[in-house]
Amino acid sequence: MTTATPTAAFSTDTTHRPGKIRNRVLWTLQIVLGLFFIIASGGPKVVIPNMLMDNAPENLTIPLALLIFIGVVEIAGGVGLMVRRVSALAAAGLSVLTVLAAGTQAFIADKPSMAIFPLVLAAIFAWIAYERRTTITDLRNSLSR
Repeated sequence: MTTATPTAAFSTDTTHRPGKIRNRVLWTLQIVLGLFFIIASGGPKVVIPNMLMDNAPENLTIPLALLIFIGVVEIAGGVGLMVRRVSALAAAGLSVLTVLAAGTQAFIADKPSMAIFPLVLAAIFAWIAYERRTTITDLRNSLSR
C-alpha cells in the first residue's frame, strides 16, 4: 500500500506564472483594456472635460478638477496595464476604480443597471491582478535592493 506524500500534492514554490495560452489571453486583455482606458475613457476626461461636463446628467455633476483627476488615473492605469513590471498593481488599482464607478452609477446617479459594466471590468481586473501577482513581489524585490 502506497500513499502520496504531502509534498507531492502541494508545491511550496511561491512563484506563479500563467501558462502560455493564459499568458496570451491576459496580454490581449491587458492591451485591449489599456487602450480602452487611454483612448475612450480617460482621454476625453482630460482632453475635452468641459464638453463632458455640459453633457452630464443633471443629478451627476462633479467638479471639473475631479473629472480631470479621474481621467489621469484612468490613463495611468491603462498605461500600467501594458507595462509588465506594474501590470498587477495597475489592474488592482483599476479594479478599485471601477468598483467605485459602479457605486457612483448605482447610488449617486440612481441608475443601478449602469453599474453592471464597471463591475464586470472590476472582476476582469481582479483576475488580471491575481494572475500577475508575481510582478508585485518582483517589483518589491527589485526596489529593496
